[in-house]
This record gives sequence, structure tokens and C-alpha cells, in this order.
Amino acid sequence: MIEFPESRHLAAQIQENLLGKTVQNVTTNKSPHKFAWFHGDPAEYHGKLAGKAISGTNAYGGMPEIVLGDARLVFCDGTNLRYFAPGAKLPDKHQMHIEFEDGASLVCSVQMYGAMFLMDGSDDDEGYYLTAKTKISPLSEKNTEAYFFELMNGVKQNYSVKAFLATEQRYPGLGNGVLQDILFNARMNPRRKLETLAQREKEAVYQSLKQTLSAMTAAGGRDTEKDIFGQPGGYKTMLSAKTLQYPCPVCGGGLVREAYLGGNVYYCPVCQPKEGTPK
Repeated sequence: MIEFPESRHLAAQIQENLLGKTVQNVTTNKSPHKFAWFHGDPAEYHGKLAGKAISGTNAYGGMPEIVLGDARLVFCDGTNLRYFAPGAKLPDKHQMHIEFEDGASLVCSVQMYGAMFLMDGSDDDEGYYLTAKTKISPLSEKNTEAYFFELMNGVKQNYSVKAFLATEQRYPGLGNGVLQDILFNARMNPRRKLETLAQREKEAVYQSLKQTLSAMTAAGGRDTEKDIFGQPGGYKTMLSAKTLQYPCPVCGGGLVREAYLGGNVYYCPVCQPKEGTPK
């Protein structure tokens, strides 16, 4: 899934490799997908984009954005973006294929679920996009401890730490994927209730949020996700499906995977006990 670190890396790669390329053709829904969503009518994407050149990129939360004059293409969730040089063999199945005048292509395919939004300035009322664009970024200087505690105090205190951090876009782009290492570095179990946290534990979560996301972003995203060239990110996840078979990198004990709040959580029961301070 595209989350905060990946959106920034994808936007930077598109800026570096596709800037100035002019759209020649756009094909949508070649391989219909039940959980691939579009903003507006995807059949109109070609007419709205053909002849326009990529003039820039942005990243909002977990959404990389491509700017084409007055239009913007926004991608999120499980949408995979792949760049193909002129003449390269393209995948047979995809949900969007953007062909440029020089023969290069950007192909978008959805795994479990994903979205491709075309915004033209008159219909920017899509709530998910607006929230990601306007909320304070977790790595912004505005994301101070005071702001973090204000957010935390503004929710029900029987919320779990996962519910607070990874739902309702309190921090856009902070999803279940990046959450795992954030909480591991804070030695915090994802099921801990906010009302049980000591002040120092809240501070530890805040510091880990900033430091872990900074490391992931600087490394070009996580090794569980791929960039526009199909290469994994440079950040080696400590807790993910890739590491479940290995011992905890701190205590050497076994890791645990559990289904919780709509996704799997990974944790070390010794370093991240459900009841409080690690032993």
C-alpha cells in the first residue's frame, strides 16, 4: 500500500523521470477491478489528459500527485505505478495505461484495492483527497508534541494506539504498514488503550512517529513496497510479513501476527507487552 514514505518517493521519481512528457493516450479499465475506484468517469480521462504535459508532482499523505497543467492525477492505497521505457513489454492487465508521445508508459494496476483520481480544479471536493492535502503532515514542523497531544486528547481514551494513529486520517499517509515499526520503536503494543499510557509512553510514540517516518522517507520507502521501476524501497522493515519468521531484532524472541482493526498487526510480546512497560 502507498503510505507516507512511498508517496514522497514516487512523486520524486516521477518528477525526475517523467517531467515534461506529453500524454498521447490514456486507457482505463482494460482489466476491470471491483475495488479499483476512479473520481468521475474514467472514460473521460483520455479526453481530459491527451496533449497535456507533466509539469510537476506533489505528495499529500499517502497520495502521490502528478500535475498536468490544470489537471492532476492522484493515486492512493494499493495502486501500483510502473514506468516502462519506449519499446518495453507492458503487462497484459492494468486499470490505467498512460502512454506518452515518446513511447514511454506509466501503467497503474490495483492489487487489493486502490484509487486513481483525476482532478481538474472544478471538483476538488473529494473528501479523502482534501483531508490529505490540508491536514498537518507528520514530518511538518507544525506537528509538535503539543499538536500530537491535542489530537490524542481529542479522541475517546478507550481507543487503542493503532486506532488513534492509523484510522480516520488524523495523520494522512500513516497507515497500518508504517505503524508496525513506529510502535515497535516506541516499545508500544498496538492494542494498548490510550487511557493506560503514561506521559513518557505518549512522548515515546510521538518521537518514534517522527524518527521512524523520517528514516523510511529518507530511504525511499519500505522494502515491502516497490517504486516506479519495480524496485523495493531501501528501508528494511523490522516488523512486517517479510520479517515474521525471524526473531525480534532486540530481544531475540518470537514475533506475533494478529488480525486487528481491519489488518494484521505485528509485534514482539516481550518488547511490546499488552499490559504496559516492557520487561
